[in-house]
Amino acid sequence: MTKTLFERECAERIKAQGQDKELAAASIEWIKRAGEYKYAYHFSWLGRPVIQVPQDILAMQEIIWRVKPDLIIETGIAHGGSLIFSASLLELGALCGGPRKARVLGIDIDIREHNRVAIEAHPMHKRISMIEGSSVDPEMIAAVKSFAEPYKNILVCLDSNHTHEHALAELRAYAPLVAPGSYCVVFDTLIEYMPEGYFPDRPWGKGDNPMTAVDAFLKENPEFVIDEMMDAKLMISVAPRGYLKRRCSSGPDL
Repeated sequence: MTKTLFERECAERIKAQGQDKELAAASIEWIKRAGEYKYAYHFSWLGRPVIQVPQDILAMQEIIWRVKPDLIIETGIAHGGSLIFSASLLELGALCGGPRKARVLGIDIDIREHNRVAIEAHPMHKRISMIEGSSVDPEMIAAVKSFAEPYKNILVCLDSNHTHEHALAELRAYAPLVAPGSYCVVFDTLIEYMPEGYFPDRPWGKGDNPMTAVDAFLKENPEFVIDEMMDAKLMISVAPRGYLKRRCSSGPDL
């Protein structure tokens, strides 16, 4: 598809922005400071806490519109805002000519009852299915693959346990379901950029997190590539180097 003059100008500025090392360092410092106030917890989508920064919310909107998935698989449910977000975009997409029966599948090891009730009471629940259990349990992986079998254009979002071992296991289990041209988005890769001891009450940290898992996964799976233009555009994101696009069989990848 030929880009417009506006799109070409934006792409040039985004590329230059991504090469600005001072801006990148300032962005990381900003996120580190804002994280002390749990910044990502302050936003909601259609009434449910979404627990993402606004830049990543907008990035996911762009990806969902462009990819037009018929199934979005999400690990990590929490309060359900991300499920509601994805379902609402699929609903809008259907109104604009996208897949009419697209769905969201959420997986969580512990779906709190009050969150389940709120999600099931939401109007967007009509496009949502949920499964409780560990996302890396072999039986769960088999159940997800069985659920996904009828779908052809799958997008995956990984946002549960953020240790290297768990994130890599999720990538190995669910990234193969991603359609060519679609994405596997790995959240909280930002942990690698945070100082030692930044997460004193968590089992993950510098050197043991989703970004280290992404690095290991990409060495094993050259059909996936980091969307570097997304990183350059966002600057502030919890998923730097985490927007993984599956290469198309023909044509440009990004």
